[in-house]
Amino acid sequence: MKILIIGAAGMIGAKLAQSFAADPEPGLTEVTLVDVVEPKAPEGAVKMRTGTLDITDAAAVQAALAAKPEVIYHLSAIVSGEAEMDFDKGYAVNFRGMLNILEAIRAQKDYHPKLIFASSIAVYGAPFPDTIPDDFFLTPLTSYGTQKAMGELLLADYSRKGIVDGIGIRLPTICIRPGLPNKAASGFFSNILREPLVGKEAILPVSEDVRHWHASPRSAIGFFRHALRLDTAKVGPRRSLAMPGLSATVGEQIEALRRAAGDEAVALIRKVPDPMIQGIVAGWATRFDPSRALDLGFTADASFDDIIAAHVADELGGRIGPRA
Repeated sequence: MKILIIGAAGMIGAKLAQSFAADPEPGLTEVTLVDVVEPKAPEGAVKMRTGTLDITDAAAVQAALAAKPEVIYHLSAIVSGEAEMDFDKGYAVNFRGMLNILEAIRAQKDYHPKLIFASSIAVYGAPFPDTIPDDFFLTPLTSYGTQKAMGELLLADYSRKGIVDGIGIRLPTICIRPGLPNKAASGFFSNILREPLVGKEAILPVSEDVRHWHASPRSAIGFFRHALRLDTAKVGPRRSLAMPGLSATVGEQIEALRRAAGDEAVALIRKVPDPMIQGIVAGWATRFDPSRALDLGFTADASFDDIIAAHVADELGGRIGPRA
């Protein structure tokens, strides 16, 4: 089995590649990692290839799929804040990029790969019920959410036609994201934990009563690994699934930080209201009933204490506090 990870230089793509390197699927012979910048191949028992790919270039996408990998992970995207600020770029990458991938597959004879698409809970839009069911209608309130919803519709239709065997993973906000802050509107959810855990200041642009739906990077990799093994006949025609997660307020996040790292860490959070971020977040979902995904075997974190503990173990070498 050959796997292609598109968007492999991103956080989830890199961690997914590391996961396959450390614990290969049965029959896995090769993983190809591509992105707009060449990803770094992790060492392991599986052969890893790397390359560059701009998914807005239809010819380049066709060339990348010429080897006919049995499984394709489509993780490449312009994040929420950037898609909102740059309308053209958001549609070029998040919508036309998805269409380029699907059309490159359709152009090849006798080729019907499993396509696992990273979608988002941004496909939903307010007003919401207290708990959102998996089949709640899609009325996104951002360009990013609209682009992801369009990608889901394409995935379902190309699956209906038998061109791909698709499954869409509606990711919660991933927290705590390692690395540096990015342009995602949701980035502060990670920033207010990640930075104080290493003795750095973090900016909080919203109020502490803001509630959101979260999952750790560990859980995200678990979602994508489980999707690979899942018999999509059990998914049915509604090919995209809201993943399980953890509903928590910013205040509850901060209290979990206090339990893990003390008052000194919490004191590093500085409140600087940002009307644009506040407006985007106000239209996001806060709590889901992920029964459908749970019934299919997807699992997630139980508490923010667990999310912080996983970050400390995976990214900080088990140590809280300023880095040398």
